[in-house]
Amino acid sequence: MLPLQNFNDFINHNNLFSKDSTILLAVSGGKDSVLMVHLFKAAGYTFSIAHCNFNLRGDESQRDESFVRLLASIVEVPFYLKQFETKSYAAQQKVSTQMAARDLRYGWFETLRVQHGFDFIALAQHQDDGIETVLLNLTRGTGIAGLHGILPKRGNLIRPLLFLTRLQIDTIIEENLIDYVEDSSNSTLNYSRNKIRHQVLPLLKELNPNLERTFEQNIQRFRETEMVLQQVVNTLTKDLLIRKNKAIHLSIEVIKRLHPQKLLLFEMLKPYGFTEPVLDDLIQGVDKQSGTIYYSTTHQAIVDREDVIVVEIPAVEEIKIHFIHPQDEEVVFLNQQISIYYTEIVQFEKELNKAFIDTKKLIYPLILRARQEGDKFIPLGMKTYKKLSNFFIDQKVPLNEKDLVPILVNGNGEIIWIAGYRQDDRFKITGSTTSLAVFELMEG
Repeated sequence: MLPLQNFNDFINHNNLFSKDSTILLAVSGGKDSVLMVHLFKAAGYTFSIAHCNFNLRGDESQRDESFVRLLASIVEVPFYLKQFETKSYAAQQKVSTQMAARDLRYGWFETLRVQHGFDFIALAQHQDDGIETVLLNLTRGTGIAGLHGILPKRGNLIRPLLFLTRLQIDTIIEENLIDYVEDSSNSTLNYSRNKIRHQVLPLLKELNPNLERTFEQNIQRFRETEMVLQQVVNTLTKDLLIRKNKAIHLSIEVIKRLHPQKLLLFEMLKPYGFTEPVLDDLIQGVDKQSGTIYYSTTHQAIVDREDVIVVEIPAVEEIKIHFIHPQDEEVVFLNQQISIYYTEIVQFEKELNKAFIDTKKLIYPLILRARQEGDKFIPLGMKTYKKLSNFFIDQKVPLNEKDLVPILVNGNGEIIWIAGYRQDDRFKITGSTTSLAVFELMEG
């Protein structure tokens, strides 16, 4: 007899899905996924079956495909099949065969979900899988998130068999005479998970015959501990990570006062992809020279005078110089728009986002570019040159923003305007000015 009551209770308790949801079942043909199919069918839920053929086990892979196709026809649900050249993909991506198969199947499942409007993707993982995951994570090294095992629900992925152990599944399959196929790779010791399954877990069960129950309780404690930590991190993130423009600022003094420092900093910056070794270096380097940069795959953390500034790694632009001709009315530089118009009404407004330039002093084409080594200009109201680098320091321009400031340059190489900050004194309006070129940095 199928454990329908426990199945439904687990689904409802964990709010996995509602009665009118449509579910895509990932079915390999093994005991776990086949039992999941029979439970969904007996419970009356709306579902379809998806099967991946990774072409890794020759005739056995074709056997599995045929079996799952037949199973779908027996339970009368739609069937989706995808064949992958897994080894070729693994070689191209330079990843293991296991990782390649994982990426391929999850990518395809999500494509099916979106294309056909499925609410969730159901995976047939059980309690023993959760124990194996925790042990694997501990062996490889993990934070607290790696100790909560496999979650019943995560985004669009659900795991409705987590209320069962492997032994219970074996018993249900045998008692109900349910057909399945056996994956021969499950018995090999070539994979780390299989070593834990066949060698480590039996020894642990000798020490504790109720290992599954103990781990279930431990995992629940780990999940609750993670929830407490997340509440603390959420509060710290809200209070301490200051958003300015498109950057995140975190005070260096705040970093020094964090306790436990590494754990809290790691959790706060986790969304930006920084690894623990990188954060170790950052913690050691906050007292060093301003300008040091630490990288994740997507972001960079720049040690400024008082803050660590986190920004996305900017995309490489092939063109960082834009030419401006007399007929141009606007120009876009690094997603910033500058409008241009000409007038014979001589006027001046004291606005940093505007430059009022005597047209007689302009030599076309003008150039709009980012800062360059050795840049200098005469700030409006002064009589001597000032290095742009020193000007930025005086203006306390954050390091991450210095390369984003548009620099307007005359045809003879003289700087006309530091957009948004100061124009050059040489191009100001005088008593002999008869016409103006007005440049305005538009607010984004």
